[in-house]
This record gives sequence, C-alpha cells and structure tokens, in this order.
Amino acid sequence: MSKRIDVSDLNVYYGDFRAVEDVSITIEAKSVTAFIGPSGCGKSTFLRTLNRMHEVIPGARVEGKVLLDGDNLYGDGVDPVTVRSQIGMVFQRPNPFPTMSIRDNVLAGVKLNSRRISKSDADSLVEKSLQGANLWNEVKDRLDKPGSGLSGGQQQRLCIARAIAVSPDVILMDEPCSALDPISTLAIEDLINELKDEYTVVIVTHNMQQAARVSDKTAFFNIAGTGKPGKLIEYADTATIFNNPGEKSTEDYVSGRFG
Repeated sequence: MSKRIDVSDLNVYYGDFRAVEDVSITIEAKSVTAFIGPSGCGKSTFLRTLNRMHEVIPGARVEGKVLLDGDNLYGDGVDPVTVRSQIGMVFQRPNPFPTMSIRDNVLAGVKLNSRRISKSDADSLVEKSLQGANLWNEVKDRLDKPGSGLSGGQQQRLCIARAIAVSPDVILMDEPCSALDPISTLAIEDLINELKDEYTVVIVTHNMQQAARVSDKTAFFNIAGTGKPGKLIEYADTATIFNNPGEKSTEDYVSGRFG
C-alpha cells in the first residue's frame, strides 16, 4: 500500500545550525521523486527527515509537519522505529550485514521489528523480496552464503530486498548508485521503475541523467552559500525541470553551468 507524503514548513536543525529551511512539498504515491542539487544543499538531510533517520545525529531536530497519508510522523507518541518500518531507506554504499547470510540479511528488518515468523513464511518472504529486488535468480542457490560475498550491485539490490521485506509504504534511496558501475546502475534504475508500481519512491541523486530517466517529478534544492540553509527552489514534473524550468538557478544547474 503505497502512500503519499505531505511536508509543510519543514525546518531541520543540527543544534543551532539550520540545515534546511522551510520546505513544503507533496510527494505522490506510486511515483518516483528525485531530489537534485549541489553538494551540501540539504537533499540528503531532508530525505532523512522523511523517516526520522536524521535523529540518530545528536542535536538534530525539526520544526514543521511530515504527514504520511494524513498521519503526522512527528506527532506526540509516534515511535520512530515504527516510522522507519513504514518508510524504508537504502543508503549510498551497499551495507548488508557482513556476517549474515543472504537469507538473514533479507529478514533482518523483520526480525528487528520482532515480528514472529514461521520458517515457511520466512522462506516465501525471502523469495518474494529477492524477486522484488530482481536478485532471486542470481542468489537462490546460495542463500546461506554471506551477503558480503556478492558484487557491489548485487549487495545494493540485497539492501533493497531487505527494505521491501518489511512491507513499507515508501522507499527512500540516498544516492543508491554512486558507488556502482554503469551496468549495476542500470539494473538499479530498472528496479526503481518497477518498484513504483507498489511503493512511493524518493531518490537523492547527483546524476542528472539518472533523475531524468527514473523520476516522475524532480525537486531542485540549492544553497545561497556556505553556512546557509538548503532550500527547495523548484518542484515540478521531471520533463519540466529539465526542459523548461521556471527558475534561472534550476536551468543553470541542470544545464551544467554550476554545481
């Protein structure tokens, strides 16, 4: 069950430093939304606020609202762990648990959420999640081998399988291809296109072509200078952002004149 996200007037602070200023955005269900912009403009920070992942950094806090189908993720008594099971995250570097088997990697999130699961249910969940990450055929004969024995691209798909095993509504990806070769990158991009049939997908990328290829909508973030907060400059259909942006700075960025 994919869900939409409505963010209003979001400010993100690390201690006294305001990292992201006044972002309001609606991220549609069952679509791919890309965040682009120069380094240090708050894209990844903002992405992490969508599942409260930024809270692992001491002194981090937000003002404003993040609604998942109308429920405020920052409401009183909302458990961040529950939020993270609804909104999964895939990081820049593939991070399977190195000592765990491929099978146990897929089930790690499920076990973390202390869901009891029978062996036959676990087997079918592992197969379904690996199928969903387009990895099943490559690993089905070595599920008990360590996840760290896979190639980088396979490890990243394993991390995606781990994210989808807990049946999230949303999958966040923070530059999921930046550590991968072109063929693995293509495999992940194909996968992102398939995932939006079931999930709301949000991806941070520095690769313009990738944003243009995989996303339905694109949000351009920018920063006025070092030490200034990141801001959302423009948000529109991806074709509009790349072919006919409304802001000069968006045009300069996507055409490669700065950034």
